[in-house]
Amino acid sequence: MDADVSSTAGPPADPDQPEEPAGNGPADGSRDGSADSTRDGPAEGGRPDGSAATGQEGAPPAPDGTEAGPEPDGPDGRVESGAADGPDDGAASASGGSDDAGFATWEARPEGGPRKRRWLRRTALGASFVVLVAAGAGWWVYRKLDGNITTDTSAAAELRAYERERPTPVAHGDAQNILLIGSDSRSGENSEYGRDDGGSQRSDTTILLHLAADRGSATAVSLPRDLMSGIPRCHDADGKATEERFAQFNWAFEVGGTACTVRTVEKMTGVRVDHHMVIDFNGFKDMVDAVDGVEVCLKEPVDDKDARLSLPAGRQKLDGEEALGYVRARKSIGDGSDTERMDRQQKFLGALVNKMQSNGVLLNPARLYPVLDAATKSLTTDPGLDSLRDLYDLVRSMRNVPTEQVQFLTVPRRPYRANPNRDELVQPDADQLFEKLRKDESVTVLPSDEINGEDSQEVDSSAGDRTGEKPGDTAGSPTPAPTYSGSSAADDPCDP
Repeated sequence: MDADVSSTAGPPADPDQPEEPAGNGPADGSRDGSADSTRDGPAEGGRPDGSAATGQEGAPPAPDGTEAGPEPDGPDGRVESGAADGPDDGAASASGGSDDAGFATWEARPEGGPRKRRWLRRTALGASFVVLVAAGAGWWVYRKLDGNITTDTSAAAELRAYERERPTPVAHGDAQNILLIGSDSRSGENSEYGRDDGGSQRSDTTILLHLAADRGSATAVSLPRDLMSGIPRCHDADGKATEERFAQFNWAFEVGGTACTVRTVEKMTGVRVDHHMVIDFNGFKDMVDAVDGVEVCLKEPVDDKDARLSLPAGRQKLDGEEALGYVRARKSIGDGSDTERMDRQQKFLGALVNKMQSNGVLLNPARLYPVLDAATKSLTTDPGLDSLRDLYDLVRSMRNVPTEQVQFLTVPRRPYRANPNRDELVQPDADQLFEKLRKDESVTVLPSDEINGEDSQEVDSSAGDRTGEKPGDTAGSPTPAPTYSGSSAADDPCDP
């Protein structure tokens, strides 16, 4: 015989709960004694003796003949809520205000109830929000850095106009030649470093950086600003054509700008310049500060008011402002020559490269960001390097170059015969160096005191001098490849 069921209406169906299979009784958990006898314990909302909690059916009459009300279940004689307050209240009480309503036992409750699903939904929403915020922050950083870079469109246009005169690109895979120009213009924020002659631009430092195709080495060749050079016809800032002339190297940048400097370097070296970058004083300072300073070693104390530099002797770490004064000072450090100043600049740049590699700056986006921000804010470049992605790819390609293979040297030169205050190239050493760059061949660079205790330029230039030989003489030929004096990023600044 089928079990009796209560006529009390159950609670409305929970949309999140599956319906009870047919034959298992109503959803409110009410069952008669025969139904409950098949289970280990009483159903929720049921009485211990197996009768329904509603008291509507199967209840014995009271002694006075009236129908018996619900018996007190609590210890204080009060009626347990769940039956006397009506079907809706009873259903709510049977559920205990929880998500378990409609299931007779814990075994009947399905896994992953509404509470768990709500928790999963909230977790998913929180994770999605975090991902969205991170993506938005990343996009903001990218746009900020990308927007910092200034594109030199005028130089690109002039170089295209003279394309036929330019050397052919290096045919050695990914080898690149990048011209780095340090501008000492006193216009704008740079006016605090000297008089502004109508905002004219000057080239304080120029370096031809050669990156080997396999990225096994990087060779930085400094070009003295007083080097006498053949400067081609160029156009000034107003578009007026200039005449070809033989003059100081930095005249090209002051009158003809970046494009004229690039063409002068290409005419001098025969090396195709693939990209160029111009960075000013503030960009240099900020880059040094971004890596928390750079160590140098001074043999003597320095007090140079023009360079805003006051330093004791010995090893010390320079901040951005001090570093700028250190690389610009001429009369107060060393012998006051431009040669000594370039040597100091090369060693400082080597220490900066070493600091960036040894501290993992290039491999850590969080630490690389301040460096890129400092560099890009004062950087003007050609269209081929005017995006953050282009610059990042370039920096990333250099991160595995060994510091001992990041080499610095100055182009072989000597005092100009017509004016000892100017320089001229030493041949054939200079042409041999340029040929190695064109062919992507390695360049041997050693400290000058390791090359027979003399300056390699004097030694090699004499080895290449054939003026006293007769035609047909082969003694001493072929001319040995010169070894150039210079430094590497691995050198300790305090080594003697």
